[in-house]
This record gives sequence, structure tokens and C-alpha cells, in this order.
Amino acid sequence: MLRIIRQLLMIPEVALLARRTPRDPARAWEGYWHGVRATGTQGEVLWDTDIGPEAEQYAQSMEASMDCALPVLDVGCGNGRWTRWLAPRFPAAVGVDIAESAVQRARQETGDGHAITFRALDLTLPGSGHMLHEEYGDMNVFVRGVFHVLRGPQRDQLAQNLHALVGRRGRVLLTETNYRGSPLSYMQSLGAMPGRIPLPLRKAIGGIPVPGRFGPEERRAAFPEAAWQVVTDGPVTIEAVPMGGDGTTGIPGYFATMKTR
Repeated sequence: MLRIIRQLLMIPEVALLARRTPRDPARAWEGYWHGVRATGTQGEVLWDTDIGPEAEQYAQSMEASMDCALPVLDVGCGNGRWTRWLAPRFPAAVGVDIAESAVQRARQETGDGHAITFRALDLTLPGSGHMLHEEYGDMNVFVRGVFHVLRGPQRDQLAQNLHALVGRRGRVLLTETNYRGSPLSYMQSLGAMPGRIPLPLRKAIGGIPVPGRFGPEERRAAFPEAAWQVVTDGPVTIEAVPMGGDGTTGIPGYFATMKTR
């Protein structure tokens, strides 16, 4: 009962923060990344913690299912942390993000000496998958935490673009948050309390599209079986920045490795 009361007491503050989020997703993401001052474990970006045990959950699936002679695309790359993790495993790595400010930060944090290209691109736009395929041919694709913030039509279009991009040889490794409770319960699980919402969570609530959840049911809707075959899938733990104490904050998640039919 106390948990529910605390959720209700958070409603006014959460509503006030959410009102600041622009309706246009592209504008929202650009504004969010433009305002970021620090990344990493002690930074402001909720999902940008040092890469640790979470990566171990994907490495085996990647090695078993992906043709590592193909380039890899990191969709929604943000500041490029996961693109840099992917790069040594493939001949070339490309990070794309809808926000130019995210791409600029990714370039700054990556520096020279890496076979990585970053570019601003909205992969929910029709034809963007074919455009990249003309440049790179079949690609492997890594998607971490993108589909759960998209609405239905955007999810469908992104999946269609990925289908064109991976072709016959590429694979998609998708990993998404899959918290099955209410949004207020989700915030509470990340350390939010009435009058005390951690900064990374506060910036997310007031800056980006409202997150949803993405599990097997949502994956089947966005990636229909007529077009996609699941190679492997299952639960994972998504790591976020610590909201108190040491270590990271674990969020229930779902991953799937897929190929086209």
C-alpha cells in the first residue's frame, strides 16, 4: 500500500516534467542530447553506463549467429559507447542516431584510430534502409533500447528498413527494456520517490518520448514471422547508471537475434 501511495504522490512532479517533452520525437531527442553535459556511469544519460556484464549476454549470440565479415550498424547509437564495443568485432562499424548532437558527442568521445563512422539518420523514414544497403551491402544490425520508445507505425517502418538492410547474410540483434509494470512503478524501481527523482531519470522524463515495453509480443507485431525468423531470444538485464550506491541499476529486458526469410 505504501508503494502505491508513493506512486500517486509522484504524479504531479512527473506530469510537470513530461509536459516539457516536445511532441516531435526528432526535436525531443535533439534537445535531450544537446543538453547532456556528462556521460558514463556518473553521468546524466540513464542508459549510458560502463559496458560490463550486459555485453556478456550478447557476445555468445553474436559469435554464433552473425557473419563477422560483414559491417555492423548500431541503431540509435547515442554517444557511441556500444558502437565502440562492436567495432573490434567487425571490419567496419557505423553508428546512426536521429540527433545530430548525439552524433557530435559520439565523434568526440570516440576520437581517432577507430574504424567507426557516425552519422545523423532517422531510420524510421521510408527508404533509409535501402539507402544504407546501397552503400554497405548486407549488414549486421545492433539495436539497444530503440523500439520501446517508438509508437506502432514507427516500429513497423524501422523493422522494414532493417529487413532491407540486413539482406540475406546479415542478422539483427535486438535488445530492449521489458518492464511489465506501470510507468510509475517503473520509475519507482529506478529509485524515484516523491520529491526525489534521480537526475538521469528526471532528464529522461522531461526530455524524450515516453518509454514503453518491448518483449516477445511486441517483437512479433513489429517483426512478423512471414518476414523474419528468430534465431534465438530470451530475457536479459539491461544496465543503467546507478541511482544510488555502487554498481549499476538493472532493468528487466528482452533480446532476440533474427534473420530475414
